[in-house]
Amino acid sequence: MITLAAWLSFFVVLLVAPLAAFGDNSSAAPLRENGVLLTEYAIPTARSNPYGITAGPDGAIWFTEMSGNRIGRMTTSGAFTEYKIPTSYCTPYEITKGPDGALWFAEVSGNKIGRVTTSGAFTEYRVPTDESRPGGITAGPDGALWFTENFGHKIGRITTLGAFTEYAIPTANSYPAGIATGPDGNLWFTETDKLGSNSRIGKVTTSGAFTEFAIPSEFWALNITAGSDGALWFTGVNSGKIGRMTTSGVFIEYRAPTAKGYLEGITTGPDGALWFAEYSGDMHVGKIGRMTTPGTFSEYAVATADSQPLDIITGPDGALWFTEYNSSKIGRASPQ
Repeated sequence: MITLAAWLSFFVVLLVAPLAAFGDNSSAAPLRENGVLLTEYAIPTARSNPYGITAGPDGAIWFTEMSGNRIGRMTTSGAFTEYKIPTSYCTPYEITKGPDGALWFAEVSGNKIGRVTTSGAFTEYRVPTDESRPGGITAGPDGALWFTENFGHKIGRITTLGAFTEYAIPTANSYPAGIATGPDGNLWFTETDKLGSNSRIGKVTTSGAFTEFAIPSEFWALNITAGSDGALWFTGVNSGKIGRMTTSGVFIEYRAPTAKGYLEGITTGPDGALWFAEYSGDMHVGKIGRMTTPGTFSEYAVATADSQPLDIITGPDGALWFTEYNSSKIGRASPQ
């Protein structure tokens, strides 16, 4: 099993039948906290360790199972289907909806970019650079998929037909992680050095031209998203901070209320605020955080202890959906 710690060390660092389909699989009574209703759903495969999550083109929630080696699908009412990935021990990480109506995901250990249709048919494409360890992935503004190569020190592009282009990051030995399409039509990504310091926010155009911006303070930048205010927002995995950067490179940082919080996934909610996944340093308390663009925080505790929320997205139902790595659950946060 690859734990989050093992994944972070990377910074120092065919048609398949569904395996299971279940009805309502909620595992605990919903928890209402400060106007937000939190519900959890246990994934059928035990110890599957979900990480990446996205809203699918079919109105369902799709996610990766890092240890389960599966791609999961869940309806907004809680019915699960799981599809086994053809490559064994591939460690699926981030996942995104593609422009072709399929789901695309990065295989860290398999060194591949995977594609799965909503009916469960897989295609896998090997990244040209060996041992590149692709992690983050997003749909680009040019109709292709863009991804980070953590060990390859590159940003990759793959067309929906499987043609690759790779672009070397100007900073030598840079380890890119999260990636998102920005409000300016460019790709924006987080990067750090081998020890998780000297973080930067990088920009690459669809033609492969780079610009890099050094984050002013110590900040292990991880995931990134476009905000409702036209800026880029990103999480600090060991700093307990949310960062904001304009497309011209002006930074502001905000510290979350929970001391030593590890902040991971981040997304813009339907309310225009930033929603993020966090867990404490000892991983016993998982929370979903919300921050307005002026910097006002709210936090909501997840009922399951040791849940370790990692990634978060806005679902088709207007709720926030998130993965719980350690408890192998999918969570839902719905403002009431």
